[in-house]
Amino acid sequence: MKLSEFTFEFPENLLAEYPAEHRDESRLMVLNRKDQTIEHKQFKDLINYFDEGDLMVLNDTKVFPARLYGEKEKTGARIEVFLLRELNEEQRLWDVLVDPARKIRIGNKLFFGDDESLVAEVIDNTTSRGRTLRFLFDGSYEEFRVKLNDMGETPLPKYIQRAAEPSDIERYQTIYAKNEGSVAAPTAGLHFSKHLLKRLEIKGIDFANVTLHVGLGTFNPVEVEDLSKHKMDSEQIKINKKAAKMVNSALEKKRRICAVGTTAMRTLESSVSSNGRLNSFEGWTNKFIFPPYEFSIPNCMITNFHMPKSTLMMMASAFAGHDFLMEAYQEAIKENYRFYSYGDAMLII
Repeated sequence: MKLSEFTFEFPENLLAEYPAEHRDESRLMVLNRKDQTIEHKQFKDLINYFDEGDLMVLNDTKVFPARLYGEKEKTGARIEVFLLRELNEEQRLWDVLVDPARKIRIGNKLFFGDDESLVAEVIDNTTSRGRTLRFLFDGSYEEFRVKLNDMGETPLPKYIQRAAEPSDIERYQTIYAKNEGSVAAPTAGLHFSKHLLKRLEIKGIDFANVTLHVGLGTFNPVEVEDLSKHKMDSEQIKINKKAAKMVNSALEKKRRICAVGTTAMRTLESSVSSNGRLNSFEGWTNKFIFPPYEFSIPNCMITNFHMPKSTLMMMASAFAGHDFLMEAYQEAIKENYRFYSYGDAMLII
């Protein structure tokens, strides 16, 4: 398939600048692949599509405040630094994106905070991910991380035009987030409330946790028409033995296995044995799922409405069927569904 097959006219007014008032009251479009039907529900109606013994796979990654604002030495120019990945804990080395990029050279120093108590030096200007910074900080590693957290902002996506607000600290995070390491939220999970999770548990639905720390791989744009030429940036994943055992048990019992989000889906599909079972794994994945693709593990998926030409939309297309997904997107536009990170959700069964 080609990149141009994933475009659609998107009305800007459908971009969700804020989340729904209540997590589980966002809208839910239900796509039934077998019957080729589309239903319009609320997210909390999700419970009606699952039975006792079905399994939901959640990405328990936690977003950290990855966006910092500093000043360049001498000129005082304001520079945005977006932390991507910690390269070396001891040396305080990080891969980052900087904006405006053209103003930053190797050797430049950036000062953060009114008291300029945090300083970073640009040591590499040529990485595919942007820049490498060394933070100069006298305290312990724990103190350094506290400092980063204090100075950082919730890393709302760039297409949300407003500045991050205090409420975003909680809302741009799933309620089950626990392993810190993401620079963007696994957004399908944002719709789950404590009340809905409890109701699902009471009904007998099981939950398995996996981890994918969202980085550039998830939101880097595709810039080649031939999708097979796109290279995903690697992201860190973890599937423990307990999660693998739960998934494999559900497979054997032919239960519904639902990947909550594209990140959970990528994690599961990155560690499949030759006999179609899930292996426990800790490492990195650069798996890029686009049509045609045969899924090994999940037979159900929850996802948001994604940007045109995004890898996230391509994965949803591979799972739902391309024509069916494009039809669903047109329906979503017609029915004024809210798009992107803080938008509404889709259940594909």
